[in-house]
This record gives sequence, C-alpha cells and structure tokens, in this order.
Amino acid sequence: MERKVALVTGGTKGIGLACAIELAKAGCDVIINGRSEEAKVQDALNEIKAQGVNAYYYRFDVSDFKAAEENVAKMIEQCGKIDVLVNNAGITQDGLFVRMTPEQWSNVINVNLNSVFNVSHHVTKYMMKARTGSIVNVSSIVGVYGNAGQANYSAAKAGIIGLTKTLSKEFGSRNIRVNAVAPGFIKTQMTAGLDAEKITPFISLKRLGEVTDVAKTVKFLALDADYVTGQVIEIDGGLSI
Repeated sequence: MERKVALVTGGTKGIGLACAIELAKAGCDVIINGRSEEAKVQDALNEIKAQGVNAYYYRFDVSDFKAAEENVAKMIEQCGKIDVLVNNAGITQDGLFVRMTPEQWSNVINVNLNSVFNVSHHVTKYMMKARTGSIVNVSSIVGVYGNAGQANYSAAKAGIIGLTKTLSKEFGSRNIRVNAVAPGFIKTQMTAGLDAEKITPFISLKRLGEVTDVAKTVKFLALDADYVTGQVIEIDGGLSI
C-alpha cells in the first residue's frame, strides 16, 4: 500500500517534531522544514526514520512566498505528492502592545500567519489536482481568547483560525479537509520560562500538556477524521472552561 506523504513546517523540534514522529508511526513518509543547517537536524530525521519510513529535510524560510513555492515544487518532484500538510512553524516576540515595535509585530505575523498562506497556497495546487488532502494548522488558545503581552502572537493565531474555516469551505468540494488545533500551555522551549505552579491551578487536568498530546490530535485530524473539516480543537487540559 502506497505511503502517504506529510509535510510538517517547523518540524525539527517541539510540537512540530512530535507531529512528524506521530505521522511516521502511522506510516507516512515525512518531510520536515526548518531554518537550521541539515547537520543540526539529523537527530530529528533519525527519530522519524526509526518508525520505518522515509524522512526528508528542506531548509527554507516559510515566511518567504517564493522560497515556499520553489521548495514545495522540489518536494513534489522528490516524493511525487503531499497528502498531509501541518502548518506548525511559529515564533514569539512578546511585549505589551504600547511598547511593541513594528518589527516585533511584522516578524511574528510573517512567520506565524503569512507562512500558513505561503505553504498552503502552493501545496493545495497539488492537492486540488489529486482531489484529496488534509491540512492541519497549529493555532493557539491565545488565538481564541487573547492574552496580555501577546498582541502579535494572538492576532496571528486568530488569523489562522479564520483562514482554516475559510479554506475548509473553499476546498471541501475537492475532498481537501482543513482543520486547526489550539494548544494551551504545552511543555516546549517556548514555555520553558513559565512558572508551572502558578498556571496549573487554572487547568482542569492540573498539569501542563505534553507535545504528544498535541501530536496525537494532529494525527487524528490529518489521517482519521474523514468527515471533520473547518474545526478548531482546543488542547488545553480544560484551561478555557
């Protein structure tokens, strides 16, 4: 049976790598993207290959429209198709709104939101021809409810939700599903500086999430949820209740 091919942006570490490994466990060949030198991502590639599938690394800036176009074309040439796209790449540059610089605003919007447009724009051309595909966008709980000190990040993640719902309507007739996940406080490098003891009392499950908590939901939406599209699943341990 021919393997599916999954592309995970920002897939060299954290949530992205966890998603890549989970998709590999499900039998997908996996392409990961990042901006590090290839030598620095060999451990990530080896973790994916250990699941018995092929793993590929493409180094480019997802916030660059032309670079995304060129690299997606190379992926199609190498792998023949892209069945699953996980738009995960993201950064934070936090600060109170009144002190936020235009550069902080633009940097986060470009990497977190414009990248979803850039990569999806090129991948969906191939998915439309194949008349099948699944896209899972990684938003955030702050894109649903907002968060002080993260105006840029919240705006980008809220934009991803709006884009997800719109694309689900535009591509549904071509059998392309588009969904999103909205993680809460997940143990990653981004949250390493947070005081968990101050946060967990507000979380129903009384713990921070693991990257695998997100990855398993992404895998479900990407591969198993054949009649689910346009949805945003909050993965926050009950924080938002």
